[in-house]
Amino acid sequence: MIVDEVHLEAGRRVEPPVRRVITAAVLRNPYAGSYVADLTELIDESVGVGEKLARLAVAQLGGKPVHSYGKAGIAGVRGELEHVAAMLHPKFGAPLREAVGGGTAIIPSAKKRGGPGTSIDVPLHYKDAAFVRSHFDAIELRVVDAPADDELVIAVALTDGGRPLPRIGGLQVSEAIGDDGLR
Repeated sequence: MIVDEVHLEAGRRVEPPVRRVITAAVLRNPYAGSYVADLTELIDESVGVGEKLARLAVAQLGGKPVHSYGKAGIAGVRGELEHVAAMLHPKFGAPLREAVGGGTAIIPSAKKRGGPGTSIDVPLHYKDAAFVRSHFDAIELRVVDAPADDELVIAVALTDGGRPLPRIGGLQVSEAIGDDGLR
């Protein structure tokens, strides 16, 4: 788990501070080293993983509402990007949305393959309206000793605010309707 709280940006105080959290799990990849057409085992396992990672991340926000979310994964070198996709896409989102109290916008994601210490940027967007520019961000994750060749690293990132000192315009959180996940 990583908790990053931004109090100062460009020499200016950030009020309120923005807290960014990543929780991650290192899992054995049952399909490493072989092609398997049916990835149901990973898809089904993703529900419990998503639930636990989301619950832990929400707890680190200290009761503040979730603004942004994102997810990412790294397959060890004997795995496939599709193994990460099986974990992140079909069923992972439902427990994440439940833990954050909704979320109509798409949950941005990233995936890659690599060895131990491979870093990944977990993309972040405002959870209820994808076009809120102040919340376009990312947070980096690196697990020093994972993934091994037959492992997956699966991560959830949450924030309680947007980027510090946003000033590029666009849709504001206060203007977001959140019905269609876009605006």
